[in-house]
Amino acid sequence: MSGQYDVLIVGAGIAGSALAHALSTITSQLRASPLRIALLERSLAEPDRIVGELLQPAGVAALQKLGLESCLEGIDAIPEHGYCVVQSGQLVHIPYPDGRQGRSFHHGRFIMALREQAKRAPGVDVVEATVNELIECQHTKRVLGVRATRPNSTERESFLADLVIIADGCFSNFRNAVLGKALRESSTRSHFCGVILKDTQLPMPQHGTVGLVQGHGPVLLYQISEHDTRMLVAVKHPPPHDLKGHILRDVVPQLPASLHVAIHEALDRDRIRRMPNSFLPAVEQGSKYTKQGAILLGDAWNMRHPLTGGGMTVALHDVVILSKLLAKVDFRNWDQMSKLLSSWHWSRKPLASTINILSFALYDLFGADGEHLAVLQKGCFKYFECGGECVRGPVSLLAGCVYVLRLFFPINSPPGRISPSPSLLAYHFFAVAFYSIWVMFVHPRPVVNESNSDKPLMVSPQLWEYPSLAVRSIKVLWTACVVFGPLLWSEIRWW
Repeated sequence: MSGQYDVLIVGAGIAGSALAHALSTITSQLRASPLRIALLERSLAEPDRIVGELLQPAGVAALQKLGLESCLEGIDAIPEHGYCVVQSGQLVHIPYPDGRQGRSFHHGRFIMALREQAKRAPGVDVVEATVNELIECQHTKRVLGVRATRPNSTERESFLADLVIIADGCFSNFRNAVLGKALRESSTRSHFCGVILKDTQLPMPQHGTVGLVQGHGPVLLYQISEHDTRMLVAVKHPPPHDLKGHILRDVVPQLPASLHVAIHEALDRDRIRRMPNSFLPAVEQGSKYTKQGAILLGDAWNMRHPLTGGGMTVALHDVVILSKLLAKVDFRNWDQMSKLLSSWHWSRKPLASTINILSFALYDLFGADGEHLAVLQKGCFKYFECGGECVRGPVSLLAGCVYVLRLFFPINSPPGRISPSPSLLAYHFFAVAFYSIWVMFVHPRPVVNESNSDKPLMVSPQLWEYPSLAVRSIKVLWTACVVFGPLLWSEIRWW
């Protein structure tokens, strides 16, 4: 058996399902004739994952552009208004700018809603089948389709299309084949370990809670339904053998006491699930080194740390851009497709690169693996405590939002509209670095109390300590460059 389509999409996750709907409802209307689209997925049962449960405001906006905002209804989704960062019993509120909202939900329910919209879209066939291999032209090596096996069958069925889009997730089976020599290897430096807390009250309702744990990775908590709250604990790679003991011994005591009982109950009730936090920079597709006839989308192409909840936002933003570009191109003309892919690659950069860099930069600061990173972590917390643009700027980058910058000079100047960009991220990142150095010089720090070792004294640095602090400042600034520089380079390099 075989089927002939215009577009074949492998993977009915966030990106694949959204693109199938967009190609049908947006792209097809702009073309001379409607598209025939096949969406292939190994299992159409509701997936169960511990990540992909927090959608930033820019992701919500992308859903609206795609006509998919209804997917957030009827799944017990929770409005999110920002973040609450907790460190040593202190809280700092980081609201989304201008009243914007994100959403948090059970990942599987959201996926099923997206798939339902894809099934209803005209010209889309949703097929449950495991894709086994790519079909290539024997002479040109261009991808012509795929061979797939349906459930309860051993027959390999051929699906042919002018364009094959691979969106099979972070463990993609076809990434190497499509990218060829252009492939960049993914790297994993940490894991998220997740459980669900029942009927838990977070320090700030309808806000993601980030717990900074001294000596260990951050903890992220957010409500995903009326009764369920997700807790994700970041652990370094390789993860400890006794995860439960590590969480109870090293992590829980540093979190708000109001969460302790629910965490103990969750660890006793459920298995701790684990997910690698991988980094995979996006490479430009359509070059001489990549396969003709096929492109990658979503986590199969580009991954970042899930700490900032930016993965779905980037994927949906990519779909918005790609669906419009595909409206005016002949899929069989690879010269046109190469130009389109280059345009797509650089059009997505401002938002995607900002979120990618921010995800790992924040993880390094919040994880604070070393004394100089600990200085940056403290400075970051103090920077947020300043409020105003010190909060609006960073959280707008995290949310992927255009925001209104309240200019200071001259007084009568109109506010400026600022879009996410790596340059704006660099400004705030190094503002945090220099503010961290300022904090190191002027803010009191704990020292040993000889009369009562349980209650350290808070003492400001003395003048005679300034030379050593100046040397330390250089090391702190260098550490900031080491964190940010390679991440920025991975995004701006063009080969």
